[in-house]
Amino acid sequence: MENFVIRKAKIGDVRAIQDLIMPYAREGRLLPRSLSELYSRIRDFFVCEDNGRIVGCCGLHIVWEDLAEITSLAVNKEFHGRGIGRSLVQACIEEAEELGIPRLFVLTYEEEFFRKLGFQIVDKNIFPQKIWVDCLKCPKFPECDEVALLFNVSAPQESS
Repeated sequence: MENFVIRKAKIGDVRAIQDLIMPYAREGRLLPRSLSELYSRIRDFFVCEDNGRIVGCCGLHIVWEDLAEITSLAVNKEFHGRGIGRSLVQACIEEAEELGIPRLFVLTYEEEFFRKLGFQIVDKNIFPQKIWVDCLKCPKFPECDEVALLFNVSAPQESS
């Protein structure tokens, strides 16, 4: 993967993370994130850095003792197809494993991308913690058209 570095985000990365997320939010593909929310959740995020420039981000948000969510996966469009998204999700999976979180889920329009990483489609209603905490704030609630996918951290991943 070229000269990219995947690392935990720092406070100084917040504006770059927001800049990555917002074009996708304007397209309705990601939820917009305020600076305040990003600062308060900075520990959730990994970033991909290319020669000092943040070109990708992804969050691992803990929802419950046995469940975390992959959030805000965004890669600068100039850098699509280079494995950055896959590497960011893998960093989140590895952190979930280190934390002892057995299940990860994602709500997404990128079903095929996550299926290639070993996620499986599930009914989003199996995540009541997510619905009552975050979904109620979403402009698409209750008519969510995203696909829910689940990953069992301890299960072997597909390779492709």
